[in-house]
Amino acid sequence: MSEHETTTEHAGEPTRRDFLYMVTGMAGVVGAAAVAWPFIDQMRPDASTLALASIEVDVSALEPGMSLTVKWRGKPVFIRNRTEQEVAEANAVALADLKDPIARNENVDATAEATDLARSAGEGKENWIVMIGSCTHLGCVPLGQAGEFGGWFCPCHGSHYDTAGRIRKGPAPTNLPVPTFAFTSDTVITIG
Repeated sequence: MSEHETTTEHAGEPTRRDFLYMVTGMAGVVGAAAVAWPFIDQMRPDASTLALASIEVDVSALEPGMSLTVKWRGKPVFIRNRTEQEVAEANAVALADLKDPIARNENVDATAEATDLARSAGEGKENWIVMIGSCTHLGCVPLGQAGEFGGWFCPCHGSHYDTAGRIRKGPAPTNLPVPTFAFTSDTVITIG
């Protein structure tokens, strides 16, 4: 047997060259990760963005019939303490009369019907409604307590929303969306 021939007993064992290939490959992977990490890391949201992920709003000053607009994630959010009459009007609407029968509420099942209760703060707090204040047609900010249904009216293209933020007339295809929110006390709402 010549010195360049290999035997079957040595063919499966790693050689020094195999070891060098493996170490060089691992060093290349570690080097590529070290170079790429700063670029990947800079894409994470900064602390100020993460702080806006949720906000707390004190609503103690809102008497029935009053509204408040706050900014959350760069969007206006309407908070309204509705009167008993507004809640009664919203409850009186037949679901068959709605243009969009889906609740559009992140707090409930995505297929829930757009009842007033499903869009409000829930049992015992039906008078409170929290909605993202951007018209679902082209993103304009609707005017509060306006329009044919006493809710919100988008003067840009004529969308009319009722007191529960449900689209009733006009080009808007869906109800005003309800973000995730909860009462953390009797007077504080956490959005997000």
